[in-house]
Amino acid sequence: MVFFSACSAPLRWFILGHMTKPILYAGDTALQAAASYLAGIMSHYRISFDYLASDQKFVMPGKECRLLILSDYPCRNFVSAQVESIAERVRDGMGLLMIGGWESFTGEGGDFRGTAIGDVLPVSMLANDDRVNCAQPCLVERNSTHPIVQDLPFDEVSPSIGGFNRVVAKPEGRTILSARRVAVRRKGKTLAFAPNRKADPLLVAGVSGKGRVAAFASDVAPHWVGGLVDWGITRITACADGAHPVEVGNWYAQFFNQMIRWTAALQPA
Repeated sequence: MVFFSACSAPLRWFILGHMTKPILYAGDTALQAAASYLAGIMSHYRISFDYLASDQKFVMPGKECRLLILSDYPCRNFVSAQVESIAERVRDGMGLLMIGGWESFTGEGGDFRGTAIGDVLPVSMLANDDRVNCAQPCLVERNSTHPIVQDLPFDEVSPSIGGFNRVVAKPEGRTILSARRVAVRRKGKTLAFAPNRKADPLLVAGVSGKGRVAAFASDVAPHWVGGLVDWGITRITACADGAHPVEVGNWYAQFFNQMIRWTAALQPA
């Protein structure tokens, strides 16, 4: 476990015997890299968390942990007993949120398919590479109401993303958001937009035993996050201890805040 002293101060390293905060966030390379985004959001909303970088072996959180966030954190960092223990903890009431990336779900090196962690998530994973990179628009669409998307204008102002992991929602999961790719062709000065008939699940939520589970198949940080990171009418500047400062859209920040709070059971079902 790595703990950093302050946003603007030199890095200081402390080895902790176990995780002690209500949320354990693992992945997104490092706090001074892509993890600056989600760490900044949690710090802005005063959500206390421990952090593990993507190249660190997993350390089991303490019993007070209410949510485990895995984002670009590969399955190879776990030993088999930890994977089974996490699934058991989820069924006993701990939340689990997986965010997309090249080392999430199946990915290029996520490899969570067929594991106990994959079993408790509300989505099924592909057997082969599930990464979808979008050179043309990929719009986020709302499929159902849910506390995670409450008071957010997905229906009026549709944000875009740059890529996602292709997953399949399980029958017991609720697909809250989907990703619809749009082909754009130019003929002279005229643009023709052709949305795909089929949209892919993007945000699926559910329960496993007593624990809340959610899968967000795109990323929280560039490049897959695309225009979603700037979604909003005002700007928020945030900085977690040991991380780089980030500037993001207010609706983007609210969205991930609500996602974390719901999955950690810090807000109603």
